[in-house]
Amino acid sequence: MKDLKPLSSHAIPLALERAMRYRLLNDPWQAESICRDVLRTEADHQEALRILVMCMTDQFGQRGELGMHEVLAVVAKLQDPYQREYCTGIVHERQAGAALRRGSPHSGEIAYDLLHRAMESYEKAEANKPENNEDPILRWNACVRAIRRHRLQAAPQDQGFPEMLE
Repeated sequence: MKDLKPLSSHAIPLALERAMRYRLLNDPWQAESICRDVLRTEADHQEALRILVMCMTDQFGQRGELGMHEVLAVVAKLQDPYQREYCTGIVHERQAGAALRRGSPHSGEIAYDLLHRAMESYEKAEANKPENNEDPILRWNACVRAIRRHRLQAAPQDQGFPEMLE
């Protein structure tokens, strides 16, 4: 098998532009690959980590092997508390959407729980948000609307689903 070729550090800005372009072209796998190349060159590159989280969550429900633990491990590397909480919310919100698309038994209750977890993270992010950044509020509202639109409800008290969420 061939080895991966290293990316030079001066190529990182253009590589991240390309990663964003691939995301916009609905090719998150290609964008993820670029972010991983950037992170091989600069392991703690915060923008690459943030884009990687978005790329990975773009793929929820598309690749069976990708789970929340893997994405949350990337989120944990984000240094900014706002970004960490906001991205945690994104992970939960997008996993809720994947659960709804699967339509398996109890997917509504699972999605409800995930959306509430997302909302908790968005509240924490809101407390640390940059000035004039209302993104956590927009995401919170989207979660509320999803709960209403799909008429989601919590699982009965005696029937939790934490093992299915992980």
